[in-house]
Amino acid sequence: MSKTIKLLGVVFIVLLIGAFSVPNNNVGESYKIGDIAEDFSLENIDGKMVSLSDYKKAKGFIITFTCNTCPYAVMYEDRIVELDKKYAPKGYPVIAIMPNNISKKPGDNLNAMKQRAESKGFTFPYLIDAKQEVYPKFGATKTPHVFVLNKTKSGFAVEYIGAIDDNYKDASAVNIKYVENAVDALIEGNEVIQKETRAIGCGIKA
Repeated sequence: MSKTIKLLGVVFIVLLIGAFSVPNNNVGESYKIGDIAEDFSLENIDGKMVSLSDYKKAKGFIITFTCNTCPYAVMYEDRIVELDKKYAPKGYPVIAIMPNNISKKPGDNLNAMKQRAESKGFTFPYLIDAKQEVYPKFGATKTPHVFVLNKTKSGFAVEYIGAIDDNYKDASAVNIKYVENAVDALIEGNEVIQKETRAIGCGIKA
């Protein structure tokens, strides 16, 4: 009888832990290098829906998961703007996506996103992943977290995943520009040498 009670107690504890744990939506689902990214449709700060398929002449994308409230993301905002200015004319525009649950991060709501984009002079769409369905597919875990896509016959393939560069604190002290190196290689028709780096930033709030 005592063994049965103990067994039931263990089962109860396991179920309790499972009920209150946060599911990892990325397991077995997130993109790897070479995977083809699915199209998505997310609301921009101007109220319009934006999809990859809207960019008829795009050669690829710099998909950046970012937000208003993370200090790391804020430190990279100017560099993200510069990436878009440099590469959008070459066919690789930035698309920024805010992945956080706004009930946990009210400062990342759509109105706050709009204000932030205006104050920083964003030159690219700033989309909200309101249902939190897109970032798990990419496997984004941080803000910022960047995915460079390149157009192929099969669709837009993931060619780089990770950080923007090697110094989040000081843009002037950067030694390796991971995203720029990746996009430059693709523009020149070469293979990306460093395909993955560790993203440095705040954890995405589910």
